[in-house]
Amino acid sequence: MALALSDLLKKEHIDLALKAATQAEALRELAGLLVANNEISDSENFLKEVRERERTSSTLTEYGVAFPHARTELVDQIVLGIGRSEAGIPWNESGDLAHLIFLIGVPQKMLNDYLIVIGAIARATKDDPLRTLLLHAESVAEFIETMLAAPSL
Repeated sequence: MALALSDLLKKEHIDLALKAATQAEALRELAGLLVANNEISDSENFLKEVRERERTSSTLTEYGVAFPHARTELVDQIVLGIGRSEAGIPWNESGDLAHLIFLIGVPQKMLNDYLIVIGAIARATKDDPLRTLLLHAESVAEFIETMLAAPSL
């Protein structure tokens, strides 16, 4: 059975007010949500893998959305932590800002499911009206509702 995005959107994995001022701080905050909810146990190695992947090729899109991720043996299922920064977080060497961050951990064996999930999130956040709603959602519940209402999710 294919994994649905609705299976991954958990209110306890979403922070709509990231405190981070740097990419490293944002990744640590989001990984902390996953650790606190027993989704990952080795956050240091997980973060190391995510940072290595991000250094290889930045996942920041032109829309201020970043998809840092790692294909790793440190998770048994796809995990998703979501953060939002109103001010934006400098994400790459050019200083481009990330406002929505989707931190994803993917088991090596679940590549196809990962591609489906990342495709759905990318399509949703590429849509200007929908992205604006996500950037201005007043609660985690509203954020989740908006994500799930997106066409083709």
